[in-house]
Amino acid sequence: MTSLGRRRWWVLGALVVILLAVGLDLTALNVALPTLSAQLDAGTSALQWIVASYTLVSATLLIPAGLIGDRYGRKRTLLAGLALFLAGSLLATLVSSPAGLITARTLMGVGSAAITTLAMSVLLVVFPSEERPKALGAWAAASFLGLPLGPIIGGYLLDHFWWGSIFLINIPVSAVALVLGLILIPESRSSSAPRPDFTGLLLSTGGLVALVYGTIQEDEYGWSSPGVWGVMAAGALMLVAFVAWTRRVAHPLVDLRLFADRRFTGGVLPATLLTFAMFGVLFVVPQYFQAVLETTPMGSGLRLLPLIGGLIASSRLGAPLVKRIGPRLTIVAGALLVIAGMLLGATTTAGSGYGLAAAWLTVAGLGMGLMLPASMNAAMSALSAEQAGVGSAVLMTVRLVGGAFGAAVLGSLLSSGYRGRVDVTGLPPTAAHTVRDRVGGGIVVAGRLHEPRLLHSVRAAFTHGMDLTLLAGAGIMAVAALLALMLLPRRGADEPAGNGQSTHEYVSA
Repeated sequence: MTSLGRRRWWVLGALVVILLAVGLDLTALNVALPTLSAQLDAGTSALQWIVASYTLVSATLLIPAGLIGDRYGRKRTLLAGLALFLAGSLLATLVSSPAGLITARTLMGVGSAAITTLAMSVLLVVFPSEERPKALGAWAAASFLGLPLGPIIGGYLLDHFWWGSIFLINIPVSAVALVLGLILIPESRSSSAPRPDFTGLLLSTGGLVALVYGTIQEDEYGWSSPGVWGVMAAGALMLVAFVAWTRRVAHPLVDLRLFADRRFTGGVLPATLLTFAMFGVLFVVPQYFQAVLETTPMGSGLRLLPLIGGLIASSRLGAPLVKRIGPRLTIVAGALLVIAGMLLGATTTAGSGYGLAAAWLTVAGLGMGLMLPASMNAAMSALSAEQAGVGSAVLMTVRLVGGAFGAAVLGSLLSSGYRGRVDVTGLPPTAAHTVRDRVGGGIVVAGRLHEPRLLHSVRAAFTHGMDLTLLAGAGIMAVAALLALMLLPRRGADEPAGNGQSTHEYVSA
């Protein structure tokens, strides 16, 4: 192999390692939520922001990061993203408050957007066409492995070290990737790349952040508070302004014409609603395992494997099923399985064991694995070769925005259901406030008080809140199935073949 060939594979190695770190970080955080609640005195709203700050920032910056890299240099933008991800990870290990961790996660989200977008661009530049399939396979596998490994590795670190250790692992990985990137990655840019639409970026990001803020704060202050409805109204107006601006600007941040194609919209909306529900489940279930079933963080990560295993197993069946019955019916079949799993999970009581959780997580995972590749295939099959890049970026952006709202909306529903049921009669005011308003952390405090009645009450209240979130998730999946039926063509009715991308990439994207 020539030195140039060896250099390309070293570049791939550096990118694979950092993509694996990004994927691990996203899923490892879920098993840390109960620990963060107890050790940082973080309420449900703080936990929601710890999740949503990363996801929302990463989602809204995916497309601008790609445009900035094309215009000002892909290597430069990728290395800047690596540096921000490294700085955010380092800050996350040092902070001692929810606000500090939210700030660190925001920095990491900015870096993640650049890494995720520019890693693909660099691979396309560095590798010739005959070697790209192998390189892209490694890229997809690195992203994909974060799903099962994140909760397990995160749980192990939390069992043996302090809570900041789940971010500590990012530091050496990011540093090595940064050095290798400086040495190995060639600079490249596009001579025809337009100037990024920064006005559209500000309007869309501001509007989405305001809506998420209002959703999270509603549980604490209620819809009558101006700090809730006023902020959400301002967010809605900013999004309306974003749409109006996008229609008149020459090079918009998002090409809204993509959504005029029913096949694209019929794929995007179910995929987004599925991501909404999946992020909500991953926000709630690890807290249930640790707060109600009293598992360790690593035990919580291992107990998520039925969900991930079901998703992986059925994703293998998705492509053949799409060929046989079409994406429309495959999406509906997957949604029905997710609904069945969530309805089964909604029967959970404080006395239910892990067997019920494993059963409903497996069924829901099987449905997710069928639904996600079929939705992605339906959306991508509507795009021409020239639209594939921008279309996939829009699809990933909308899905991640759905994930941020999933953690916010379903997390608020969990908190509302819990607070409406927990009985803190007889507790001192300080302890009563903690038990009532900290959800998972409140269960930890109740356990330390050694009062069986109180502990049973808070566990029953938590499972009631979780049951509400699962019922809401089932309703959301019913809407997703209806949208697929309404928007996507019937099998054989002007339905083009898919673009042949790997289901690994679909599942992990």
